[in-house]
Amino acid sequence: MKIHAKHLNNYPGTLPDLATELGDLRYDSLAEFLELLSAKLQQDALADAGRNRTKLAHRLQQASENMAAASRDIQEAWAICEPFMDTYES
Repeated sequence: MKIHAKHLNNYPGTLPDLATELGDLRYDSLAEFLELLSAKLQQDALADAGRNRTKLAHRLQQASENMAAASRDIQEAWAICEPFMDTYES
């Protein structure tokens, strides 16, 4: 049985640090990350559904859908600001 970690082994910062770093990504990269996280949660939901953990599978499915929606929202934010990005990048 896989043990779920309480921290990231390959990231030296804290979870608040990670949230800040992810939030500081360019929006197109952040949207991609959220989509990947959505896909991971979907995989977990399917695995738990296969183990008859229906309540857990349902919650993970909902979380996956919410992450996908967040990704779409961030993609829309990127579409708004992308034309102005050359002003901010060096």
